[in-house]
Amino acid sequence: MFNFFKKNKGQTRKVNINDTKRVKAKPFDYHPKIILAWAKAIEGNTELMNYLFENGFKELTMAAHAIRLKDEARDWLMENGYPHLMAMINGAEGNEQAQQWLKLNNYLLFYNMAIAIDGEEEGFKWINMNSTQEIFYLTRSIKQVKDSIEEEHNDTHRMSTD
Repeated sequence: MFNFFKKNKGQTRKVNINDTKRVKAKPFDYHPKIILAWAKAIEGNTELMNYLFENGFKELTMAAHAIRLKDEARDWLMENGYPHLMAMINGAEGNEQAQQWLKLNNYLLFYNMAIAIDGEEEGFKWINMNSTQEIFYLTRSIKQVKDSIEEEHNDTHRMSTD
C-alpha cells in the first residue's frame, strides 16, 4: 500500500498519485508543549523521547525514528494510521510524489513542512504566516537532523552506519 512512501535506495518508483485511495489518517492535534518535546526528542533528547513513548505519543516517537531513516518506524507509521506523517518525512527527503500526495489530500501544513525541510524557503514563509511558533521550531529541528544525515551520507571520508 502506498509504495511511494517507502525509501528506495538508488531506485525511483513511479506511482500515479491519482490512483491512490484516500487513507483515513489519525488527527494531528497536540498541545504546544508536546510539539516542543517532540522537536527536542528529534534533536536527540532521550528523556523526552522516553516521555513521549511512555505517555501515549508512540506515533511521535516512531516519526522521530523514521526521520532518522529507521524502516521499522516508517512501516509502523503506515500501518497505524499516520500516512500523512510518513508523507511529510518522505517529502522532506525530496520525494515529489509524497509532496504532491500531501497537497492532493489537503495536508498543507505537512506539505509546507516537507518543502521547507527539503530546502524551499517558501515552505518556511507559509509556516510562519499560517502556523505556530512551535511548528516552525519543529520544522527547523527536523531540517537540522535531515541536513546532518545528508551531510554524513555525502562525506566521502566516513563509512555509513545505515
